[in-house]
Amino acid sequence: MTLFAYPWMLTLLLPMALLCCYWMWRKKQPGLVVPTVAYGTARRGGRRMRVGFFTALFFSSALLLGTVALARPRLGNEKLVVRSQGIDMIMVLDLSGSMNAVDVPRNITTNQALRAALESGQVKNRLEVAKDELRKFITERPNDRIGLIGFAEYGFNLAPPTLDHDWLIQNLEMLTPGMIGDATGIASPVASAIRRLAESSAPRRVLVLFTDGSNNVAHRLTPLQTAELAKEKNVIIYTVGIGSGNAYMPQEFLGKTRFAPYRGEFDEKLLREMAAKADGRYFHAADAEGMHTVMQEINQLEKTSFEQPKYVEYREFGPLLAGIAAILLVIGTVVRTSRELTLP
Repeated sequence: MTLFAYPWMLTLLLPMALLCCYWMWRKKQPGLVVPTVAYGTARRGGRRMRVGFFTALFFSSALLLGTVALARPRLGNEKLVVRSQGIDMIMVLDLSGSMNAVDVPRNITTNQALRAALESGQVKNRLEVAKDELRKFITERPNDRIGLIGFAEYGFNLAPPTLDHDWLIQNLEMLTPGMIGDATGIASPVASAIRRLAESSAPRRVLVLFTDGSNNVAHRLTPLQTAELAKEKNVIIYTVGIGSGNAYMPQEFLGKTRFAPYRGEFDEKLLREMAAKADGRYFHAADAEGMHTVMQEINQLEKTSFEQPKYVEYREFGPLLAGIAAILLVIGTVVRTSRELTLP
């Protein structure tokens, strides 16, 4: 966009234009022409007329350009400086053997139908469902440093909070149920995540705990004590209880996969209390659809903040126009003094 710093100066253009017209078309009678600068009597009148016209043209153009230069014309380029303020997050994911359980939709009623749904990918075990939604969540938050801790009896740091989300997702893909044991020890991985987040300089630090079981491992801190520690360290805790009342565990029997009802349950009371102590929220993900809804809600709760300060970068044309006007004045003066010498 082209702007003028002093647009009111443009009001002088009209009187300047009228003055220039008068200057160019007026008929001034010289006092006495010095004959030595003419090339001949016959050609002197026509040449003096042309020289006078161009002299007036140079001076008039210089006057008009100088007036526009005083208005300071400039080309503005508006720019946005986007500053993002990310969040540091750690996902604490249950890897115990119970995460191999499948929460079966009510429309599937036979082992054969369940087997077909698993083979087609329509139904997945709890860990695969969680991995799918975590992958989407990570992809949608490019400005956040996200880490990953897996746990069974103890917690294992799989990835520190990082902006290298491709590497983080690669680590996520390798996880399988029962790979580090079958017990469920909640306090150890939560305490480890809090220690990492406490060292962060991010303005907001968040821990998300996913589990389908009850705490059955003794630790020097209880899960509720770790939640109190999180509160002290200004770490928010969201807890997600995974599982429904219609779950089945795949079992190998004589070379065939069969599904037995699974009755394991997470400790909803504990998860609610942990979230409440650390200023977070508790969520229940009964199945794949429920997990998708939970991750969307967390995504909305933890919005990354952006600042968009604006500034305008100007390119000034006033000095250029003033320079051209000065050149025209010099040319007009040279032409007048060398070709139109007169004596009063």
